[in-house]
Amino acid sequence: MTTTSDKHALIVRGGWTGHEPVETTDSFLPFLAEHGYEVGVEETTAVYADADYLAGVDVIVQTVTMSTIEAEELSGLIAAVSAGTGLAGWHGGIADSFRNSSDYLQLIGGQFATHPPKAPRAELAGEAADNFLRHTIDIVPERADHPIVAGISDFELTTEQYWVLSDEYNDVLATTTLAARDFDPWHRPVTCPAVWTRQWGEGRVFVSTPGHELAVVDDPNVRTIIERGILWASR
Repeated sequence: MTTTSDKHALIVRGGWTGHEPVETTDSFLPFLAEHGYEVGVEETTAVYADADYLAGVDVIVQTVTMSTIEAEELSGLIAAVSAGTGLAGWHGGIADSFRNSSDYLQLIGGQFATHPPKAPRAELAGEAADNFLRHTIDIVPERADHPIVAGISDFELTTEQYWVLSDEYNDVLATTTLAARDFDPWHRPVTCPAVWTRQWGEGRVFVSTPGHELAVVDDPNVRTIIERGILWASR
C-alpha cells in the first residue's frame, strides 16, 4: 500500500490575492492526501532555488499571479521540471505568474494577454464582475480520450475568459473562442487554448486557464480537469 511518504507534492502560492491562492490550493489538500502525497506548502518562490529539495518533489502545484521571480529560482524550477518534477496550475497562477521572464513563458507555453470585458469600458461598474463572461470550454475532439478530459463534454462558465498567447508545442486538450463584438478592436473570433499539457525534458506541465477563484475551481468540470491534470503531471 502506498504510504504518505512515497509521493511528495509542493504547493507554491502567492501573488495577487484576488485569485484566492490560499483558498484554491487548500481545497486540493484532501485530494492530494487521498492520493498518497505528502504535501509541502510555500508562500514564496524561494524554494525553487533549493535543488536538493525539488529533486524529491513529484509535482509542484503553483498558484502565483502577477509576481516576479529571481534568476536562481527560475533556473531551479526549470531544472527540476527538466529532470522529471511535474508542474501544474490554473488561471493566472500559472499563465500570468512572472511577466519578467521569457524563459518561464517558454516553460509554460502560454501567457495571459487579456480577459475581455462584458461591455464597453464606459458602461462598466469598475468591479471584478465586469470581466465575467458566459463562455464555452470546448474539448478538442481529437484529444477527447486524453485522461485529463476523458468523459467530459463541452461546458459553460461565467468567469474571466482568457486570451492567451501560446505556441504549437502545446498539446491542447480544450479551447475557448472569444467573440468579436462591435466594440472590440479585433475583427474576427479568436480561439485560444484553455487546457493544455507540455513535455519539458523528463517533466510534464499542465495548465488550465479556468480557475479565477474558488467558485470556478469548484465547478465539477474544472475541478475534475485540475485534479486529473495534477496526477498526470506528477512524476
